[in-house]
Formats: sequence, structure tokens, C-alpha cells
Amino acid sequence: MAPAFAAEAPLSTLLKGVEQRYNHAKTLEVFFSQRYTMQGRARTESGHLWLRKPGRMRWEYSRPAGKLFVSDGKFVYFYSPSSNRAEKSKLKESEDLRAPLAFLLGKLDFNREFQSFTTTPQGADTFIKAKTKSNRLPYNEVEFVVSPTYSIRHLLVRGQDRSVLEYSFDGEKLNPPVDDSRFRFKLPPGAEFVEALDEDDRRP
Repeated sequence: MAPAFAAEAPLSTLLKGVEQRYNHAKTLEVFFSQRYTMQGRARTESGHLWLRKPGRMRWEYSRPAGKLFVSDGKFVYFYSPSSNRAEKSKLKESEDLRAPLAFLLGKLDFNREFQSFTTTPQGADTFIKAKTKSNRLPYNEVEFVVSPTYSIRHLLVRGQDRSVLEYSFDGEKLNPPVDDSRFRFKLPPGAEFVEALDEDDRRP
């Protein structure tokens, strides 16, 4: 079925289209807006995201300016300009809800990871909701909006702790040239560096 009719396609076709789009890509670049809600309190941020297979990512925030979240495929680094502190943890041990997006390229398999899919048309796009199969993940449900070309326009992640992390994506580029240096964390001058993460600081 042609991508132009994606919104009318069966669920299996939609999911396969999204998987093929991202699993065949080696790099991705996109602008994002992020809204994090916990216990009735919300925070909205935005910036620029780069992904590179396997497991590398760089969240470079323009709001708040200077905030940075980097994965080199093995470790996760988070820098907060407000505290002038940088933190490091192993990617597999990180409970940050951004960490699963590091595997968006190359390992996306909806039927293996999710169950109980529901779909709703949204104009030319399609809204999809799914629950995770494992309760060991830091999140239990995802909602996303898929465009007719199988790109993900919007993503909402519901955490086990009842937090909600919501993304809107714009200007997506598949396979742009991305230098390895983007995924190497450099400690800002004068910043404190720690290797252990407090529970609250793991949050976006």
C-alpha cells in the first residue's frame, strides 16, 4: 500500500512501515519539544536531537539553553547548567525515559515490545496506543502519531512512576551526516562531575 494511504492502512502495515523507516536508517536529526509531567507539575523544554546507530544520541537543549543529554552507546551523560553539574551512568542502568529512544534506530520491533494496540485516525495521520509486555521497563504505555510517510510526529511515554513524557518532532532528517564528536561528552569548564545518579536527577 502506498504511503499516501497510510492512515487507512491496517495496523500491521503501519507498524511495519515505521519499523522499516527507522530500522533502515543509520542516523536521524530532528527538532523536538518536550513536556514532562509529574504529580501535577509540568515542565516544557525544546531543542535539537541527533541519533546514530547503535545507541548514540545527543539531546541539545535550546530551552533551557546549555542543558545536555548525551549517550555514546555505553554511557549516559547529563549536564544541567542550573547546577553546573555533569552526571554519568551506564546506559543499561539508566532509568531516564529518553534512554529507550537511543534504540529507535535499528532495533524497533513493536510486536516484540508492545501489546494491546489501538488506533484512531487523525486527519491524514494515525494515532496509535500500545502497552508494554514487560513490567521491568521504566514505562508501561506509549502513544504516538504516525504520518502518511511513517514518520513519528508525536510521542507520549507513560512511566511506571505515573510520570508522562511527551514529545513533538519537527523537521526530521533521515541519514544526515553526523560526526562522532557529537556523541562525546565534554565537561564544561568548572562543572562538577559525578558518576552516581540520584533518583530525582534521572528524570528529564
